[in-house]
Amino acid sequence: MRKDSVVKTFVVAILLCMVCSVIVSGLAVGLKPKQDANKLLDIKKNILLASGMLKNTKASEEEINGAFKSIKARVVDLETGEYADNENPEEYSEYAVRKSAEKGKAISKEDDVAKIKRRGKKAVVYQVMDGEAVDLIILPVRGVGLWSELFGFLALENDTTTIEGIGFYLHGETPGLGAEIENPRWKKLWAGKKALDIDYKPAFQVIKGSVNSDSEDAKYEVDGLSGATITCNGVTGLMQYWMGDDGFGPYLAKFRASHNKS
Repeated sequence: MRKDSVVKTFVVAILLCMVCSVIVSGLAVGLKPKQDANKLLDIKKNILLASGMLKNTKASEEEINGAFKSIKARVVDLETGEYADNENPEEYSEYAVRKSAEKGKAISKEDDVAKIKRRGKKAVVYQVMDGEAVDLIILPVRGVGLWSELFGFLALENDTTTIEGIGFYLHGETPGLGAEIENPRWKKLWAGKKALDIDYKPAFQVIKGSVNSDSEDAKYEVDGLSGATITCNGVTGLMQYWMGDDGFGPYLAKFRASHNKS
């Protein structure tokens, strides 16, 4: 066979592709444990940031794991509000099961104010513990903005109505506009606001313009973001959904009943 033949060129190219494929596959398999660990660490960091327990976004792994020791993760059945303690929260992924016919659920158009279409039948909740007592509840929330799905964590005081903090860690909104949901100054406005009204119904909303501090509804409102009306509507939608009866409503009701007895 001639050294510069077309057949030899193809053989060399195919062999090279095969070798590269094996190397890439091997690296992917070898790095998966590290990637999974990094994902878990990122989740912990964002939970801590939402709760206000971590101020430094560039905190070390040691700092994050140290602060996370007071947090207890539990899987919750969203239909009943009961804990599903047979499930390992570190292994449960709402994202992985939401499309499953058995473990996921299609959300009716009437209920789907977050515009997410489907969710898992269960979810992981995080509790900041003070000894045996729950100090804060941290809930994973998501909804659709202008260009993307918004993923975040909402921290509530143990009355289940008062907001401690919010953090959005994944989205594709417009920089300088909808992406301002990450702005610390805007997120600071959430602290002390009420997610639920006196009847424990979803009441929180991001309004257009600025909140009138003299209004009776001011405790349920935060200022809108200039030029980002659709993103703000998406944030309102996800709050209304996840705090409602089709979201974490049953769990929060169970928590209140148990907490009031103690």
